[in-house]
Amino acid sequence: MQWGIVLVYVMLLAVPAALPLPGRSASVFNNLTVVAQFAFWGIWWPFVLVSIPLFGRAWCGLFCPEGALTEWASRHGRGGAIPRWMRWGGWPFVAFSLTTVYGQLVSVYQYPWAVAAVLGGSTVAAMIVGWLYGRNKRVWCKYLCPVNGVFNLLAKLAPWYYRVDAQAWRAPTRRTGSINCAPLLPLRNMQGAAECHMCGRCSDYRGAIALSRRSPEAEIVTVSGGNGWQTVLIVFGLMGLAVGAFLWSASPWYVTAKQAIAAWLVARDVYWPLADNAPWFILTHYPQVNDSFSWLDGGMILMFIGGAALIVGGAVFAGLWLADRVLPPLVRPGVRDAAGALLRSPLDGVHKLAQGLIPLAGAGVFLGLSAATLTLLRHEGVPTGWANFARFALLALALAWSLRFEWRLAGLRTCAVWRRGLAVALVAVGLLPFGWSWILFFVLW
Repeated sequence: MQWGIVLVYVMLLAVPAALPLPGRSASVFNNLTVVAQFAFWGIWWPFVLVSIPLFGRAWCGLFCPEGALTEWASRHGRGGAIPRWMRWGGWPFVAFSLTTVYGQLVSVYQYPWAVAAVLGGSTVAAMIVGWLYGRNKRVWCKYLCPVNGVFNLLAKLAPWYYRVDAQAWRAPTRRTGSINCAPLLPLRNMQGAAECHMCGRCSDYRGAIALSRRSPEAEIVTVSGGNGWQTVLIVFGLMGLAVGAFLWSASPWYVTAKQAIAAWLVARDVYWPLADNAPWFILTHYPQVNDSFSWLDGGMILMFIGGAALIVGGAVFAGLWLADRVLPPLVRPGVRDAAGALLRSPLDGVHKLAQGLIPLAGAGVFLGLSAATLTLLRHEGVPTGWANFARFALLALALAWSLRFEWRLAGLRTCAVWRRGLAVALVAVGLLPFGWSWILFFVLW
């Protein structure tokens, strides 16, 4: 099954890149490029995101073509040790940010060459990493995959996970063979579903591992404490940078600012930023369809996305920080100084509260990606008048779930109803720019 998916994936990457760009009358019924566009951006990416909180990371373990290819390369590669730089905790945020921004610069939703550069480039990198490091492992998936951090967060909401029975693991048993855990998890101490690829290879190992049901809130409330890089990914990545990436092309503010800067440059006889001579793999350049970005366009896109990350993400972080201040200190269990006193990081409480925003952050990314789905459906003549109602219903449900999480997480630190209510209210105030962004995108612009 995985190799069948790999075959379809490679075909959808390679064949459209070799064909002429589709005309205005092209549709999924008569043009392979449009078929590939709809498959990648209309179905694959939005609904893979939906599958993660429903079924855990089963996509990663059972279907992902990059995962299959990097493990295959690792099986036949040199088996090198994983370098220290690759274990850096910031890669999920950095990889997600670079891929998101680069995709906007080259118009990855519109053009097959851009798709080949972004997705194909990621696949080639995955195979190279697989060949260099590990043996029969998915080193790329664990450390460098651009969506690993996003899937890690969303999988915490899954109602399914592989539960490890510590007592059964320690029980005397007959000699058993070793298990190849491709994503390099410590099976004996595995908790939660965040990093598990749900491939099932370890199921019933030593009679101690079994697929089990749980509350979708269990991992965030009782298992996951969060960390700094996860907070950055949630707050400034999924809720800040991604919003800017979705909004810039629809924003009249972007057009107004670009025109003002262009006029300022022309008045000073500075013309090179207005040139649209960048190659297609740096900035969008398709003069045959009158679509080319100037250097000014590229700079403005970066400024808009960066500004959204700072403004929206900064407001969300401020709400979390203020909420943490009104709650009793969160103490990290088991960590003590030389005098025996319990230690805590000043931001541990913020990181824990940030975990509660995962439903809303995931819903925002899905809404942004599904905008491409609706655009493609409208092009095919499918009515989409229901879309805004569905969008805001989903956003409202995700907001309610996130605020419920904040209420429960605050309850771990205090029984005082007023403190819990104030903390939740402060988080909600910090979310106002995030919510307003979607009103701008779906209603006002």
